[in-house]
Amino acid sequence: MNERVREIATTYADECYEEELELLRTLARIPAPSGHEERRAEFIRDWWLSQGAPVGAVRVDDAKNVILSLPAGPHAEHDDGIVVFAAHTDVVFPDIDPLPLAESEERLLAPGVGDDTANLVGVMLAGRYLLRHHVPLDRPMLVVANSCEEGLGNLAGTRELFAHYAGRVKEFTSFDLYLGMHVVSAVGSHRWKVTCHTQGGHSWEDFGRDNAIEALCSFIEDLYALDLPKEAKTTINVGRFVGGTTVNSIAEEASVLVEYRSASEECLEQMYGKFVVLVEEHLKEKTRIDVRLIGRRPASGERVPEGQAGLIARTDEILRELGGVERIMHQESSTDANIPFSLGIPAHTVGAVEGDLLHTREEWIEKASLRRGLAVILALMLEHARP
Repeated sequence: MNERVREIATTYADECYEEELELLRTLARIPAPSGHEERRAEFIRDWWLSQGAPVGAVRVDDAKNVILSLPAGPHAEHDDGIVVFAAHTDVVFPDIDPLPLAESEERLLAPGVGDDTANLVGVMLAGRYLLRHHVPLDRPMLVVANSCEEGLGNLAGTRELFAHYAGRVKEFTSFDLYLGMHVVSAVGSHRWKVTCHTQGGHSWEDFGRDNAIEALCSFIEDLYALDLPKEAKTTINVGRFVGGTTVNSIAEEASVLVEYRSASEECLEQMYGKFVVLVEEHLKEKTRIDVRLIGRRPASGERVPEGQAGLIARTDEILRELGGVERIMHQESSTDANIPFSLGIPAHTVGAVEGDLLHTREEWIEKASLRRGLAVILALMLEHARP
């Protein structure tokens, strides 16, 4: 690793520590359900402008992505593409009021604080360093606070980014989750809302009529009994069940949310076939089952893109030397990197903070780890600096 980059990254992270903590305290309290990130987007846009970004260099797009555009340097070696560094603004919680925040001497606790607010704050500050120091880059760079990574957001922010810059993005790094986690391939998924309709009726007078709840329970039982593809790890889950009216009514409507996941597109297509057949098998004369696709995330493409191995190796070195990570976990997961993975673009997702209990209201991060995380983020961006 370049010693000059190490010195810059660690010094800047130390200098920014108290400011980073205060910025995290502020941003972590701003609610940002998937699809409703506008308050965070406005805050981040205004913050970058207050830090010296030219008005034309910062924009909020139609998907509520906040994009800071940094030009290539005068002696750039690559003018045929863009490099992207991103972290997502949304959290899994539906709150529209300020999110609760608690703090101890060592930890900061808030819903979504590690997934992904702390990583996002690191990206904001690292982008500011490049901006303020007019760092000459080997190609144009986008520093992005993107929307809709979580749940049924369906990666809408990253999809919009790659649609707008179609064919121009040559490398993508997102920051998400915890130090030591390095996502190097994509887990795809299909997500469905399955709704059952029956005639319904009175539990005593009409006993014997089809019950939408019972019908869906039978469907779920058979769903979990399916033979899953063996070519790659494949999972199924029923995540939400809603239905019925009162204890003495035969349910005339019920619905469930279903997903199946795999790191293989072939396995996802196999599951699609099995799922459709299962739905057809559960149709009866007085029972209608409707299915609606509510989310689809692509898995990695068939081929490893050129440049992927080098991107992973450089990042692992920086994680060890600046992140203090002894054991790096190369893993497959569902992140914003799914979109470039599926397009054959070198990509990955990197954790940059210590913490735990993600997707719970008790999630916490270790405050001291912010220094190491910011150093990692800035060092990865400085890989694109030209002397």
